[in-house]
Amino acid sequence: MTFDQIALFAIFGVLLVFFIWGRYRYDLVAFSGLLAGVLVGVIPADSAFTGFGHPATVIVALVLIATAGLTQSGGVQLITRRFINPDRHTSAHIGVLGTLGAIMSGFMNNIAALALLMPVDTQTARKAKRAAGRTLMPLAFATILGGMLTLIGTPPNIIVATFRQEALGSPFRMFDFAPVGILVAGAGLIFIATIGWRLIPIRGSGAQTPSALIDDYVAELVVPENSDLIGRQVHELEPEAERSDVAILTLRREDGSTRYGPVRNATLEAGDVLVVEASPEALNEFRSSVRLDYPKNRSRTEAQITGEGMNLLEVVVTNDSRISGKTAQALGLGWRHQTILMGISREGKTIRDRVRRTVILPGDILLLLVPEETQGDVVNWLGGLPLASGTTVTNESRVWWGLGLFAAAIAAVSFSLVSMPVALGVVIVGYVLCKVLSLQNLYTYVDWPVIVLLGSMIPLGLALDQTGGSALIASGLMAMTAGWPAWVSLMVLMVVTMCLSDVLNNNATTIIAAPVGIRLAEQLNVNPDPFLMAVAVAASCAFLTPIGHQNNTVILGPGSYRFSDYWRMGLPLEVIVLVVGIPAILMFWPL
Repeated sequence: MTFDQIALFAIFGVLLVFFIWGRYRYDLVAFSGLLAGVLVGVIPADSAFTGFGHPATVIVALVLIATAGLTQSGGVQLITRRFINPDRHTSAHIGVLGTLGAIMSGFMNNIAALALLMPVDTQTARKAKRAAGRTLMPLAFATILGGMLTLIGTPPNIIVATFRQEALGSPFRMFDFAPVGILVAGAGLIFIATIGWRLIPIRGSGAQTPSALIDDYVAELVVPENSDLIGRQVHELEPEAERSDVAILTLRREDGSTRYGPVRNATLEAGDVLVVEASPEALNEFRSSVRLDYPKNRSRTEAQITGEGMNLLEVVVTNDSRISGKTAQALGLGWRHQTILMGISREGKTIRDRVRRTVILPGDILLLLVPEETQGDVVNWLGGLPLASGTTVTNESRVWWGLGLFAAAIAAVSFSLVSMPVALGVVIVGYVLCKVLSLQNLYTYVDWPVIVLLGSMIPLGLALDQTGGSALIASGLMAMTAGWPAWVSLMVLMVVTMCLSDVLNNNATTIIAAPVGIRLAEQLNVNPDPFLMAVAVAASCAFLTPIGHQNNTVILGPGSYRFSDYWRMGLPLEVIVLVVGIPAILMFWPL
């Protein structure tokens, strides 16, 4: 091997370790790898940042904004409301909602499709008195499968299409992925709806009779100034607490001291903080009945918070949420947005210490006290997913602008009238002019960590290919399958890509695997298209771990899942993808 090959393999090896470790976010890891490549001389300094202008990066950014417009217009909500029926059997519910999610994912970002349908699923589970954990994982997997249907369904398809353009002179078109994607997604959905959901272990809040997705929160209520509770003892509140189904846990004084052990005989003073455990509804009922206040923000007097004009909102934390890895106090949630973190649910369990000083993790569910008029802005700023539907007031005129402009763009691309970036750019300008999206918040819809990841990994992937590293990997795969038919090499490539995608970001996996697929086809002297299609399918199928895909991470907390739960349904699903996908690829994209 040459020095450049050794250096690049070393960089990719270190990146792999840090991606799996997860201590630092993937965009920082990838950007550090890019800089390392420049410093050791394997990437020319004048082309180090060409990945940020690469067509794949631009298209992904535009798709994210266009998807936001489709969501903000209210069109998708109008469609999903028609499919809510708590009386359906679990298999029928998964079949209907999973199919809808798969179709939506074919034309919008996977995570956006899940974000829209997850509240529908959890509310249906509540009405049907069914554990939400039974259906959340099938829904997440269905939205991942649906991304295989079109060019814009998932970033791996876009990346593969651009690699094809560079290698063969033309990219895959909008619906080139559909024949294989429909067969694979269809087989996967049938398995998920009939057998797969039965393999999921249910525990924690998901194993109980689910009157609510989150059973209890630990929250704080304050004795206000001039309250008639001052001078009374805590046990006098117990009858009302019992009626509201609230448990009084402890008492904190205004000076920060805490009364440990039984507090029922403690005398209440102004500013005392009662720490209670309750459901969101019970919490609000108890607070208003005994006339307690929600905690006020004492850090800045100009940002005082009261319970008037406030809403209790449940929000799921994603990998890319602004609050992930931070505390509410460090983020300044109170003084920035007049919002108080009231409670945390983590994997079905409540956090029992000071919630605003607790580091928030992906998959946590937060109970937020939010001003009514800014609750949408707060959720967008945090980057979380609200566990409630129907909060968006749909404007019928915007609905048809949103659906019409997007449909026109898809048609124009399908008939090769304009390129994908131009069509999406026109849609976004139209959304702004028609007030579907606001110009002020336009760039907040871009998932910037993903953009940085792509912009950083693409030059590394191209360098690996240009230095012969991809050909070297392809030679190794050929040696493994020597004497076997070419389709065996195709299968090995899919298996390796799937394994990488389960532990790496699927975009990074595609950037590494796509050039290898092209070089493997060249060495076998066969058509590279089936190998590129195999990479696209395999990179999208990350079902074994909660870190393989964002959708898997998002459902971790709401479904009360554990890391080891995913492979139970994910492993047979990946086998089905291989069994159905390889013949389908060879049928529509012959060697």
